[in-house]
Amino acid sequence: MKFDLSSHIKLEQVSKRCYCPESEVELISLTRYEKVQTEVVETPFEGAVFAAREVVDTIEQCVREKGRCVLGLGAGRCAMDVYSELVKLYFADKVSFNNVIVFNMTELGLGVPVDDGQSTLKRLSEGFLNKVDFAPENIHTFSSEATKENVFKLCKAYETEIDEYGGLDLVVCELTKNGGLAFNEAGSTSMSSCRLVSLTGETRTRIADSYQCEQSPKTAVTLGISNILNASRIIATAWGEGSAKAVFNTIEGNITDQYPASFLQMHHNVQLFIDLDAASDLTRINYPWKVTSCEWNRTLLRRALVWLSEQTGKPILKLTNKDYNDYGLSELVAVYGSGYNVNIQIFNDIQHTITGWPGGKPNADDTYRPERAEPYPKRILAFSPHPDDVILAMGGTLRRLVEQGHEVHVAYVTSGDVMVSDEDMKRYVMVSKRVALNNGYYSDQQRAIVEKIEESLRNKMPGDADIAEVRYCKGEIFVCEGITSCRYLGVAEENVHELALPFFVDSPFGKGRVTEADVLPVKALIEQIQPHQIFFADDLNDPYGTHEPAANVVLAAIDELKNEPFMRECRVWMYRGLWGEWDIDHIEMAVPISPEEFQHKRDAILKHQSQVHDAPFIDPEDEDLNWQRSLKRNQETAELYSRLGLASYEAIETFVQYNFLNA
Repeated sequence: MKFDLSSHIKLEQVSKRCYCPESEVELISLTRYEKVQTEVVETPFEGAVFAAREVVDTIEQCVREKGRCVLGLGAGRCAMDVYSELVKLYFADKVSFNNVIVFNMTELGLGVPVDDGQSTLKRLSEGFLNKVDFAPENIHTFSSEATKENVFKLCKAYETEIDEYGGLDLVVCELTKNGGLAFNEAGSTSMSSCRLVSLTGETRTRIADSYQCEQSPKTAVTLGISNILNASRIIATAWGEGSAKAVFNTIEGNITDQYPASFLQMHHNVQLFIDLDAASDLTRINYPWKVTSCEWNRTLLRRALVWLSEQTGKPILKLTNKDYNDYGLSELVAVYGSGYNVNIQIFNDIQHTITGWPGGKPNADDTYRPERAEPYPKRILAFSPHPDDVILAMGGTLRRLVEQGHEVHVAYVTSGDVMVSDEDMKRYVMVSKRVALNNGYYSDQQRAIVEKIEESLRNKMPGDADIAEVRYCKGEIFVCEGITSCRYLGVAEENVHELALPFFVDSPFGKGRVTEADVLPVKALIEQIQPHQIFFADDLNDPYGTHEPAANVVLAAIDELKNEPFMRECRVWMYRGLWGEWDIDHIEMAVPISPEEFQHKRDAILKHQSQVHDAPFIDPEDEDLNWQRSLKRNQETAELYSRLGLASYEAIETFVQYNFLNA
């Protein structure tokens, strides 16, 4: 079985010339806006391999010239991928670390023991240092005796220790999704040194996900930007669409302390390794017509015209030849004869994405519709990572499908129990206890369970996992809210399926790995329903980390079944909602929502009371709550369609087709 298919989803084929040019001259043209040497690769694996080879070359050169190499190592996910490749090279006798000195770049909290579960040194040791031939005396980290009173002095001592070894020859670290290096976040200056820092909510969520815990420390010790810039060479890595904004600001943006990684522009020997998803906002990938001649296709044409419309403030059909010439798109006028010919083609292309019949309109010409007219009615299966995701992303579409006579099924991949706060849990326990007492059925067994739950919540410390009884109750809260929400939209209760997959249930914080045991129940459900449409979430940037494994489970099941006869009649659609939205050049189906339908969707979302106000993973730095942000994206998409000269709607939900036969 294939458990990583979500990482292989490519929304369009980026011309290889944009990231792998054939000559130095072409490279100079492509990278004219880039201020940091950047290697763009197709996959994280390829990036880790290339970065590891560069690390080996630096080690060999330093050992040859001065007998040792001094490394500063970060412990981010992307950097750990590089270390995995270094381990492989070590066992292939391609490198030795016997003469390598290591300085740990960060540590969580103060006075963290090496064997602590949230120690970055432990993470480095288990994933890299203990697997190769580092001499124990060559591994250096922050003092485990650090306190708020002595941390400044100890940080200065750590810097002195680095200086005594002649400084860092090479730093290997990750460019974080908020544009930081190590734990140097927004506000860190180029002169910042080794110090104690406070961590933002976003960073703490990311750390909790990496270390498989519910909460992480509020502070950390880190080498500063000045320490990093003093290294002779820097290799940084970034993978995934969630890193795209930070990558752009680092490479093409202005130097600013709001994106501390942008200070890399000041260094003479930096190499940044990024995959295509992380590179998606770079000019050469996003707007290639600005730096080279293009291999024009439907997707790129649509992107170019949407960009030109936004630049000029004109709807598509009002764009002129002069607009094309003024903004560097004269090539299109030459190829298509006139700008208007391009306008008509792309206007019709985008217009054909709009449909009020997401399941297909029966007895209608479907030549230019995103979905087939037949069969009608269809069987539809929508997978939701947590019970609220499908409502947040496509609640209006679900209601439309039900009203148009289709048989709609919703499957909860997980119960999402860890998303329910302790306060909500206490409230429901109190209500159930009072009802049982009032009606005389509060048994000794119930009392024992309630007391166990209450004691567990009372004694729970930050970072502690919930006991099984608490997780079950929290899951029931979230699932019942989901069933209520689906019922409100017209989905029959018997058509709501609870999968409770092992990768989530069997891991203390719902962060387990996908296995065959996860795929089999999903595969069985698809075989049972034999749907004509499958919807799943490609919203992979969620900070909690459930969406990616949930998508991989669904995709693995589809891959196993793709040769079955019923799958030939099935189309698979991807949705996004809470953590992102499709760019308009990718959208293949846009379902408009009227003001009344939009209010209905909002009301359905509010059935999830545990998530409305005090869900534990709301970003404290965002003024909008998660559900409000999702609704706002629907409205912003509608506004964009309107600005382009298409019909004006209250909101639009959007989808992209997944071609499972070519996966």
